[in-house]
Amino acid sequence: MKQSVLSAVALMLCMHFAMAQESINRCAATEVDQRLRLEDPNYSINRDQIEQFTQNWIAAHPEGLRTVVTIPVVFHVVYNTTSENISDARIMEQLNVLNNDYRKLNSDFSSARAVFQAVAADCEINFCLAQQDPSGNATTGIVRVSTTKTSFSSNDDVKKTSKGGDDIWNRDSYLNIWICDLGSGLLGYAQFPGGSATTDGVVVDYATVGGPNAPGTMNSYDLGRSATHEVGHWLNCYHIWGDDGNGCNGSDQVSDTPNQADETYGCPLPTIRISCTNGPDGDMYENYMDYTDDACMVMFSAGQKSRMQALFAQGGSRAAMLNSIGCTAPGGGGTCNTPTGLFSTGVTSSSATLNWGAAVGAISYNVEYKLSSSGTWTATTSTTTSKSITGLTANASYDFHVQSVCSGGTTSSFSTVANFSTPPATCSDILEPNNSKSAAKGISTGVDNKALIATSSDVDFYSFSNVGAPNIKVSMTTLPANYNLTLFNPSGTSVATSKNSGTTDELITYNTAVTGTYKVKVNGASGAFDASNCYTLRADVSSSPWRVVEQSLDLSSITLAPNPAQSRIQVSYNSDEDGAVRFNVYNMMGQLMTTMTTAAAEGSNTMDLDLSSFRNGFYLIEMVNGDNVVRSKFEVAR
Repeated sequence: MKQSVLSAVALMLCMHFAMAQESINRCAATEVDQRLRLEDPNYSINRDQIEQFTQNWIAAHPEGLRTVVTIPVVFHVVYNTTSENISDARIMEQLNVLNNDYRKLNSDFSSARAVFQAVAADCEINFCLAQQDPSGNATTGIVRVSTTKTSFSSNDDVKKTSKGGDDIWNRDSYLNIWICDLGSGLLGYAQFPGGSATTDGVVVDYATVGGPNAPGTMNSYDLGRSATHEVGHWLNCYHIWGDDGNGCNGSDQVSDTPNQADETYGCPLPTIRISCTNGPDGDMYENYMDYTDDACMVMFSAGQKSRMQALFAQGGSRAAMLNSIGCTAPGGGGTCNTPTGLFSTGVTSSSATLNWGAAVGAISYNVEYKLSSSGTWTATTSTTTSKSITGLTANASYDFHVQSVCSGGTTSSFSTVANFSTPPATCSDILEPNNSKSAAKGISTGVDNKALIATSSDVDFYSFSNVGAPNIKVSMTTLPANYNLTLFNPSGTSVATSKNSGTTDELITYNTAVTGTYKVKVNGASGAFDASNCYTLRADVSSSPWRVVEQSLDLSSITLAPNPAQSRIQVSYNSDEDGAVRFNVYNMMGQLMTTMTTAAAEGSNTMDLDLSSFRNGFYLIEMVNGDNVVRSKFEVAR
């Protein structure tokens, strides 16, 4: 977060750099903003009022707008040459890029560093090609105009028919995007909210338009992110570094973007680029509002989303867009109504049925739902006025809304958001009267089972078969207290135990050739129990060995030396009592390499392990001492 407000008189010309013998000017939005402030005093007043409204609205609505905004788009293709008259395919791909980027559906989002993925946002803004023009006539949403001008600049001539461009469509109903040869290496510019109604919109160079499936022709800037960046300005987002040259005093008015000295070119991933004392994470150059290559900018932040949403709130400078019928075909202006009367039925801890009233003109419905605490919607469809959903989180609040899909693919606005809550997970105490393995509850593999340890003496037993898929993995999650997990083979012998501390998940992997009925015991450590909250137990079997992993156990009782080892390794360990201790050694694919049993005395013990037949690599050694299992890793390196 840059700490000082963007100065009304600060002039930041977008930086140039050399590439392919041409000077690239990534964006002139700040240059245009400064020009408009000098030309029109009312523009500066409007900008200040919009900023104050934005900050007040964000402070009063931390939950956001709670609806998805759909914006009709008209592309004005103003061309002088055949290459500038780009194909419909590239324009449609550009529209796809906008929709993916503003809904956090872009496939390259995963390239962002994890620390910044955590603050990335689905901006909940959709874009559609206009289906009717301002006069109510049918349109494809693409207007093509031949011009005698060989190139344009950031002076807005491309937005005026009298200057060789094409006049704007009503800015209250459409996002206008002009595509032309901008010349001088300029890739794009936009007008911030609050400017003239005759020039409101976005301009991008024709060579930048497209996306992964139909790319543009400008190297490094051919994936459509110039439009994503400029639409961000149109939606009231500043450059991420605050347009203060290379200083640390400018502001993008967003709290979750790090203070950053200047713009970023190229694609530094995964390098951490530190400026303005923003370590250890550094600059958020993955953000669409920086200047990186198209392949490197992949996200908006939650704070930027809030700025966008404020525009469409009641009293916001772009709120009129919500009433646009630009996405509706002529004659369909009242026939693709928004669904109303949303309610839920049959709500359980993991499922619900969502319902709504039939909307006039609808042939199907788009349904989106999410955890109220989440910013990410899950999308589904329905051809009826209800939709059953599963896989919900117990004891949680959910939001959902619905959109009509009408003839010709036209859509309504999304409905207002409805809410429902799932109850806590229900489970039963399956305590056998005698707590014996002989009365174990049979379960299916690959299925979650929820149950209670309801008293300090409660023990739950389960049984399952591994016939046909001998290798076993048993997990216990959502522990409400400190519970232990034990696996018994068909002969009734304990073969593995997981005893992590506290409520840490328990896991047993047991790769074996012995098939039959295995049993699992769940019990509270030192009498631990919780009569209200369930644990979740799952048994999985596989024909291939499970990969053995180190578990989070206390390894203080076993040491290995030397490590790495060559031909032999000494195992030092502590035993709770006199008796047999079994050692199993696995490779990292889970294959059992060797097993041995030795007599151990209570206290300290040592054992030598012959490694002469082992290949170089990492191995896991497992010590089984009664109900205790300890694992540690070693390396063979010759």
